[in-house]
Amino acid sequence: MQDHEVDKFFRVLVKFEGSDLHMKVGHPPYIRVKGSLRPLDHPPVDDDQMHDMLWAMMNDRNRKIFDDVGGADFAYKVVVDGITWRFRVNILQQLGSMGLVARRVNNKVPNFEGLYLPPILEKLCQFDQGMILLSGVTGSGKSTTIASMLDWINRHERCHILTLEDPVEFVFQEDKSLINQREVGLDVKDFSIAMKHAVREDPDVMLVGEMRDEETFLTAIHAAETGHLVFGTIHASTSPSTIGRILDLFPQDMHKALRSAIAFNMKAIIAQKLLPSIKPGVSRVPTCEIMLFNTVVRKLVLEEQDEKLADAIRIGAQEGMQDFTMSLKDLIDRELIDRATAFEVAPNVDLLKMALKGINVAQPGII
Repeated sequence: MQDHEVDKFFRVLVKFEGSDLHMKVGHPPYIRVKGSLRPLDHPPVDDDQMHDMLWAMMNDRNRKIFDDVGGADFAYKVVVDGITWRFRVNILQQLGSMGLVARRVNNKVPNFEGLYLPPILEKLCQFDQGMILLSGVTGSGKSTTIASMLDWINRHERCHILTLEDPVEFVFQEDKSLINQREVGLDVKDFSIAMKHAVREDPDVMLVGEMRDEETFLTAIHAAETGHLVFGTIHASTSPSTIGRILDLFPQDMHKALRSAIAFNMKAIIAQKLLPSIKPGVSRVPTCEIMLFNTVVRKLVLEEQDEKLADAIRIGAQEGMQDFTMSLKDLIDRELIDRATAFEVAPNVDLLKMALKGINVAQPGII
């Protein structure tokens, strides 16, 4: 593996157990540690230095993509003390200069307990078919949660897991499952071709990455309809709002058919945010909203009553559903986050205060 000048900054990131590296012309490199950006003790990087360092990182394909569209995404590896670390890299152009943002990817896929995820996720991994979506903003831990779910399947089921990624983030170690990981641009020309090939590759479980356009979602939901368990991610802030986010990808005249496809094929939507932790040795923990597609949720989706989904989640607590209020209360009770953090991110501060006092916030009369 060839060494590049920029690798020294990646090694510092690993040393300090940071999550992200940021590089911008005229500034020293920054690393994100426990959610906060910190400058490194290094002189500001000028335009020529930045170009030389970042250009050397890219292969011919990524250089062409960068020239064509002003940015490139790819996986990058650096050896630190004999261990190979992987990073998800975005090289961008802003105000005429090159820059970099890179996310460190853990070498080992953590389990649910290590990530402090709700136990219900284990049950979701046991479906034979259907779709499970992880929603949240960039950096909310969606990819890590999905990786832990796929690894649970890998450790418990004899099946074929196929991932289509751009780029590959976690490299799985096969246990009971056979795993094929295809990287767009490296193993297959583009995502569209990868999805067309996928149906001929006999997968039981598929990871199709981000739902960013009509074709991706339609292909993924078709795979779920035809007997596959499909995992994907989408940018949405809550589980109920994910329905609208999916519909926004399509013209109005398709919405009724899409609602039917979602209602009968979606198994769960998990919305997630990462919060700073107060537990020693734990930097961040996820707060999760989990909406399972039971009879009530399916009915509300079909009848376009999305505004009632939040109440359906609260009422469904006995089935394993939870909203962000319930999740935040649980994290406080387990001494994983402090109250100030919880109140800062709570969708409804009054509901959280009531929950912490032991008052049931479900409103069963609404549905």
